[in-house]
Amino acid sequence: MKEQTTYTPTVDLNTASAKRYRRLRHFKDIFAKWGVAIGGIGVIVAILLIFLYLMYEVMPLFKSASIEKVSQYSLPAVAEQAKTLYLSMEEQAEIGIRVDEVGNAIFFKTNSGEILKKHALPVPANSEVTAIAEAGPATDELALGFSNGEVLVFKHEYKVSYGDNNQRQIDPSIEYPYGKEPVVLSETGDAITHIAIRDTEEALVIAGATNDKLLLNILNKEEDFLTEEITFEEEHLELPKITGDVKGLLIDPEQRWLYVTINQTQIAVLNIADREHPKINSVLNVTSGEYQLSQAKLLLGGVSLLLGDSGGNISQWFLVKNKDSQWRLEQIRDFKLAENNITSIAPEHRRKGFLVADDKGQIGIYNTTAHRSLISEQISDKPIEWLAVSPRGKAFLAEDHSGQLSFWNIDNEHPEISWSSLWREVWYENYDEPAYIWQSSASTNDFEPKMSLMPLAFGTLKAAFYAMLLATPLAICGAIYTAYFMAPAMRRKVKPVIELMEALPTVILGFLAGLWLAPFVEDHLTGIFALLMVVPIGFLLFSFGWHQLPDSIRHRVPDGWQPLLLIPVVIILSWLAITMSPTMEGVFFSGNMRSWLVEHGISFDQRNALVVGLAMGFAVIPTIFSITEDAIFSVPKHLSYGSLALGATPWQTLTRVVLLTASPGIFSAVMIGMGRAVGETMIVLMATGNTPIMDVNIFEGMRTLAANIAVEMPESEVGSSHYRVLFLAALVLFLFTFVVNTMAEMIRHRLRKRYSSL
Repeated sequence: MKEQTTYTPTVDLNTASAKRYRRLRHFKDIFAKWGVAIGGIGVIVAILLIFLYLMYEVMPLFKSASIEKVSQYSLPAVAEQAKTLYLSMEEQAEIGIRVDEVGNAIFFKTNSGEILKKHALPVPANSEVTAIAEAGPATDELALGFSNGEVLVFKHEYKVSYGDNNQRQIDPSIEYPYGKEPVVLSETGDAITHIAIRDTEEALVIAGATNDKLLLNILNKEEDFLTEEITFEEEHLELPKITGDVKGLLIDPEQRWLYVTINQTQIAVLNIADREHPKINSVLNVTSGEYQLSQAKLLLGGVSLLLGDSGGNISQWFLVKNKDSQWRLEQIRDFKLAENNITSIAPEHRRKGFLVADDKGQIGIYNTTAHRSLISEQISDKPIEWLAVSPRGKAFLAEDHSGQLSFWNIDNEHPEISWSSLWREVWYENYDEPAYIWQSSASTNDFEPKMSLMPLAFGTLKAAFYAMLLATPLAICGAIYTAYFMAPAMRRKVKPVIELMEALPTVILGFLAGLWLAPFVEDHLTGIFALLMVVPIGFLLFSFGWHQLPDSIRHRVPDGWQPLLLIPVVIILSWLAITMSPTMEGVFFSGNMRSWLVEHGISFDQRNALVVGLAMGFAVIPTIFSITEDAIFSVPKHLSYGSLALGATPWQTLTRVVLLTASPGIFSAVMIGMGRAVGETMIVLMATGNTPIMDVNIFEGMRTLAANIAVEMPESEVGSSHYRVLFLAALVLFLFTFVVNTMAEMIRHRLRKRYSSL
């Protein structure tokens, strides 16, 4: 027998083609390895750079103020030993004005003290200047009171021009809006000891105090329609007598309230709105027994009183309505400079801030809204008698007891922002109590910025909550049925259609929600809520009825295709609920559910959280559905087959095996959907009234962080506090997403580890 031989082919792995193949594969492996690594590192670096840029824009908000001395010189004066009655600067802080006790107005350079102009004010013969008052921190109008009972009103103005070399030139001047002839305040000729002035388009109000009287002179303005000539109708009023020595007078901008400081311990509030019957509203102590009131000024806007005492305390007060609609003067917040007597308070001209000086040469810079102490610094070893801050708040003048004037620069960009003003309740002017308010701008410089992020953060969570309340159960239940019970052929059609919903632009969804869905929900509100009850009940009844049918009928529909039967059920039930809406409104809500809600104390806004929940829920459903369906469908079949083989029902297998195994993916789907809802902009922007309120009411709107950034960023001034707070809102969104995703990933890993042994 012939022996058979087995042929074993030899494989040469060192051929040229094999070497080329190995080199190419090695190159691909290295390229893929480094490509993935560089891409991953690039993503991390990009996220880190975004975070660093946001921090770069936000950090200046919390920077403290600083001051820098520019120059110091002797007081610009015409008459020696004449005390300063008034000190101020113009817009650019290049020229200052000093009014002395003999009636001289002296314009000088702030950086050197060089006198530019001298103006002798028309002081009546045989009289002296006995009082002076400024109309307000942001005005240049002044009033001088004289020993003969008269008052002179004047303004210091500055005309800016540019010469041939394009250099700015400022020409200061004194104007007399009511003429050079003084206005008679005391008809008996008594000396004016204290004075206050307020000027509006309707009237000039001058309040004055003599040794024993409070007087009020009102010049009502009437403009001729044809000639535009203004005439004055003068009123003289004697105010109710105040017990005690008057130490100062202040009038609010609306010419309604007169504040009188008495005996260096009390404030009397007089209501002068009723010209015929002015009355004393209240008299209260504003200092403790050991201290005396030394300074009283009105903050920008004239709503708040700033009171300084001999113990270095500064307090803010303003009028608040009580439960009986009666006005009371309320102390809002306190500040502390040192333990020394407050000698000067200088309110800022464009912000709710002020400067303070004491008799030991120390100054402080504060902001009322933020309740923030920005700086406290010793600038002299002598008492500071006068402070003047520039209109832009970037410089100040300080006059000490020795007659030395110093000029300082201020770096104080964002004093109105603090953690308390951003995240805690703030008692704003003209509010009855502390509140969370977002109102970033207004038409006047007197406006108090209200930049609380709490209403925006609350609105963000509110919108996300109602969206997830709708989307989560629908998406997860739909994904469970599609992945586990639905026929494969039907699944191949349903899943792409639902995923295609995610491609719909959110601006279109927001447009439809705002212009169609919101009015529709308002008109059929009862039907919408009936729909939430009718459809589930209808589903259960239809399912029960279906299972009562003979097997010959039920088996005609293949397993997994039964959802098609529910489509007409949903359509019919929805039509029935909407059609019956007017009838149900008439039976249960007196014909109008919206009016019924309002009557029962539930406010209603057409574009509300319900509309946002429906629209945003529709946008979030595809995201949660797709990830959840993939997670459930990816559960190894041998787990479910094994469970069924051991006698478990399909439902038991689903709840005790499949869902537990897929729980990490389901949790990730919910977190990603929540991230989508939190960061959504266009739907919230177009489907709500964008009202930054804190109300859980589903019929009220909201404003979210993302929508607020989209609305206000284009109109904010670059580098302003408003601009940087919007970046802070973006940083909050960034950190919220980062923290939630990190926690979600940690929980997902724990779930995966726990159920990986199934």
